[in-house]
Amino acid sequence: GMGSLRGGGKINDDITYRMYGTGFKMGSVVDTNGVSVKDQWSMAQGGFRSDWNASEKDKVSLQANIYHGRPNPDSDTNAVTANGDNVVARWNHKISDKADFQLQAYYDHTWRDFANKFTENLKTYDIEWQNRYQIAQRHTVTYGMGARMMDHIVTDLPLFGFFPANKTLYLYNGFLQYEIMLIKDRLRFTLGSKLEHNSYTGFQYQPNGRLTWTPTKRQTIWTAVSRAVRNPARIDREFSVSLLPNFPLIMGDSNFLSETVIAYELGWRFQPAKRLSTSISTFYNIYDNIRSAEPGSASSLGYPITFGNGVKGTTYGAELSVTAQIASWWNLRGGYTFLKKELVVKSDSKDLNKATAESNDPQNQFLLQSNIKLPYNFQFGTVFRYVDQLPKPIVPSYMGLDLRLSCKLGKAIELSVVGQNLLYNRHAEFIASTPPRQIERSVYGKITCRF
Repeated sequence: GMGSLRGGGKINDDITYRMYGTGFKMGSVVDTNGVSVKDQWSMAQGGFRSDWNASEKDKVSLQANIYHGRPNPDSDTNAVTANGDNVVARWNHKISDKADFQLQAYYDHTWRDFANKFTENLKTYDIEWQNRYQIAQRHTVTYGMGARMMDHIVTDLPLFGFFPANKTLYLYNGFLQYEIMLIKDRLRFTLGSKLEHNSYTGFQYQPNGRLTWTPTKRQTIWTAVSRAVRNPARIDREFSVSLLPNFPLIMGDSNFLSETVIAYELGWRFQPAKRLSTSISTFYNIYDNIRSAEPGSASSLGYPITFGNGVKGTTYGAELSVTAQIASWWNLRGGYTFLKKELVVKSDSKDLNKATAESNDPQNQFLLQSNIKLPYNFQFGTVFRYVDQLPKPIVPSYMGLDLRLSCKLGKAIELSVVGQNLLYNRHAEFIASTPPRQIERSVYGKITCRF
């Protein structure tokens, strides 16, 4: 079941606000024997946003959220307690017609109690500033900087946890981006880079370049090259699971490096007719230092297993999307994704997963979405999808069909009935336990009130 409530209004001509509350309760999935695995999940969340037009040149916004949840991924008698709250403040200032800046600060707090005396408390403080300045008619510079502090406190178990239990991590960044219009309204070139300094691996650089060509008003061709990193998390460096005291089974590695990717992209957006638009994008990514599971020495029976950077490889593929307004009352959207992963173990690694831990993705995916407006304020929506098989562990391919029939009663009330996963009584989408869990066919009704 799910429910939500939204509202808003004006305090005066310059200040507006919105508030919301929402919650849901999801039932359990079943295993291959049709038995409930009791992994039900409930969540309640609420928040508000206020926007203030302080002057013609200044806009200020404040947004806050709070949530409480009871996820139960491991089907334990006592579900995990997941609480959190966050607040974001943003100030946009227009310096002139050619320059503006944004100052943003946020605070995020997450609390997890895993019902086994292991708890996690993370507070994140972040501030960032960016300035955009148009130097000349065809030249724009954007630059900025930011800082983040993450205060991570855990209550460890004797044989499971982070060592040390408490750690404060810092992340500093600065960036510079230069954009030039090489041919007015036709060819744009963007070059920039982000510099980061994190507590584990020091300085990291993330440059990117992008070229956008608009030969006609109905088509755009773009290409980009960029480098990105995933900096180590505490689990990569300081996590440990032991069988007995002083006999660790799994350990983080204090020398774990940042994972890297160099991404090449090429895309084309085209509108051959007023009611038909399509886009295709291709990508080729080169990964290095991907996380691996390295065995211990033979004298220690292969333990502890430590995290290493022993996997590298490439991914490539394409994404195609089409939107068609068949008639004033009928809209169609379709999409297809092809993804090929070729990850290998590096020569100096003995990865126990043989480069498969990051590889279990479908090679082909297809989606078709239809929305039809019917007489008497009825709408009929259809979503059909196909997901290819997962290679290791193997999960068979499946098709999904969702149907939705809705009716508006005036401007305030909407009634709808929804059927999900209608083609099978139940089907598997992943394997995370034994026996595997499966998603069941479901039907539910919904009432929406707007005021």
